Amino acid sequence: MKRMAFFLGNSIIQFFEELGKITSFFGKTLYVLITQPIHWRQTVDQMKRLGTDSISITVVTALFVGMAFTLQVVREFLKFGAGKMIGGVVGLAFWRELGPLMTGVVVSGRVGAAIAAELGTMKVTEQVEALESMSQDPIRYLVVPRLIALTVMLPLLVGIADVVGFFAGFGISVGIGRINPYLYFDSARSMLRVSDIMGGLLKGCFFGGLIAIISSYMGLGAKSGAKGVGQVTIRAVVVSLVVIFVVNYFLSSSLF
Repeated sequence: MKRMAFFLGNSIIQFFEELGKITSFFGKTLYVLITQPIHWRQTVDQMKRLGTDSISITVVTALFVGMAFTLQVVREFLKFGAGKMIGGVVGLAFWRELGPLMTGVVVSGRVGAAIAAELGTMKVTEQVEALESMSQDPIRYLVVPRLIALTVMLPLLVGIADVVGFFAGFGISVGIGRINPYLYFDSARSMLRVSDIMGGLLKGCFFGGLIAIISSYMGLGAKSGAKGVGQVTIRAVVVSLVVIFVVNYFLSSSLF
């Protein structure tokens, strides 16, 4: 029992210590972002690599999640004669929760791992030290462009996922549930508000920034060669996913 209590206490201490380091790293990044010129060429390149190249996987994921979700909604709602509400329910679910959360998870797995692996490789091969020897701030050159790119591009990916998921739900509702197309769009129009759409996009901004900061922090802390790069890549994805789920709850409770 004492050993378990010691292990639990040590884990809690390590968690808050790591949280403090990530917060400090975020503060340094914000300071550099505000006080130093932005490396726009690097930023635009990261927007393409991290954002544009993630469109296909976002579309495929949103398409099948929208179809699967709507299939269950159609079956249950038709039992109670509530078919006219399906469009609104699908729209609310996607714009508020499914779109931002699903996109954050997909991007965390694809982009977060890529950032951690890339920066981790640069760290263990001493490329980061080489930047410092050339009077280049690694945070300005490596972290800030990724932070801006993900904060800007993730809401756009969320918007794409919302639209794809909503119309995937429309296809299932009309094709399988035999729902009147007008009723589907009319219920969405009456139930959805601008605040629902903007809230989902705002979640995307938060998730993008979190993924960039956590993955960059993990990557720049890599040690022990290739093994260390693999470890920080796994940690970056796991921590990003957990933080996204936690932050999503607090954002949902405050925004909606």
